[in-house]
Amino acid sequence: MPPAKKRARSYDPAKTRAAVLAQFGHVRAAVRTLTPEQLALPTRLGDWTVRELVAHVTMAVETVSRNLDREAPPMAELTLLDWPSATAARASDIADDTRALADAHTDLDALCARTEQRFTERLADAPDTRLLATRTGAITLAEYVVTRTVELVVHTDDLNAAVPGLDVPYDRQALAACTRLLADALAAKAPGGSTELRIPPYAVVQCVEGPRHTRGTPPNVVETDPLTWARLASGRTAWQDAVAGAKVSASGERADLGPYLPLLG
Repeated sequence: MPPAKKRARSYDPAKTRAAVLAQFGHVRAAVRTLTPEQLALPTRLGDWTVRELVAHVTMAVETVSRNLDREAPPMAELTLLDWPSATAARASDIADDTRALADAHTDLDALCARTEQRFTERLADAPDTRLLATRTGAITLAEYVVTRTVELVVHTDDLNAAVPGLDVPYDRQALAACTRLLADALAAKAPGGSTELRIPPYAVVQCVEGPRHTRGTPPNVVETDPLTWARLASGRTAWQDAVAGAKVSASGERADLGPYLPLLG
């Protein structure tokens, strides 16, 4: 008999909204310190500069407000765990919109301020069950806000990588939600119980088809830290490089997660 399907992880909507605002606040504070020279620096995202990366972060948050301005779709089209794999289809559109946004706003702090205000005001009385017609498909507001923690954490890491010494901090709740969503997405992509993925202190999931572990120490264990996991899931770091650099501990014949990564498009 196949194992019972696990209940989807739940997230506290109020805490998730607060986490998005907190992480966006960290980014905004850092943006205020950037010089024109730093804004012109390259990033690890193709030909994007830091300016374009910052513009994209605002767009990732503003999309919540913008979708609340639109008419609600009739029915949901994807769940939270569908979202990571659905992001690839709209990558080119997002890149074009990002460049246009960066070109249109020379005052990035003003753009951040408007984005933060809109997010706060539009979500003040919006029900968590409200459906949003997002680029990737119709999804509930509560679930879509969780996806914004992934966008913010991953792109905060991109900013820190692009600007030496910037050191934008990570909100604990945002990092936790990001880690858990991406861990659960792996378990959905590679279902099974032969391998245990540990990302302390936020997540432990069972994944990969094969003999199911029931007690004691699992025969196949992968362990890493939250930021390394975000980099692996988003394609910023290759699996073999993370293992070689001792950023990932992997033991057991089914502990190679490389074939299932990255998770985001």
